Amino acid sequence: MRAAKKVRSEIAFPFRVDRRGRTAHADHDAHVRDLIEQLLFTSPGERVMRPDFGCGLLDLVFTPNSPELASAVELSVQASLQRWLGDLIDVEALDVVNEENVVRVELRYVVRATGSRRDEVFEGRGEI
Repeated sequence: MRAAKKVRSEIAFPFRVDRRGRTAHADHDAHVRDLIEQLLFTSPGERVMRPDFGCGLLDLVFTPNSPELASAVELSVQASLQRWLGDLIDVEALDVVNEENVVRVELRYVVRATGSRRDEVFEGRGEI
């Protein structure tokens, strides 16, 4: 008799309680997506123990839009994903769009542990 394959689950982000009153969990692919979201919208210096963690995309919501800014942001996001999550994902495509009060990251990646290909859109909005 073969042993049943263990399903890997992680604590869900943001932290919440499920309908049973326990800590909510997410499967590995959803957990990786949550990690990407944390990385993109955390500003460098926001985490005391890891001051260089994050991309700080929300800091750019109200900066004047230009092709140079879009290229710089795309390079920054690519570098952050490679540095902090390079052991978990392979980035296949990345596009950063900055318009008025919205920063949108369109990302295609492969989760290394499961081999699943994901297309995600992450959006940060500036609130006045």
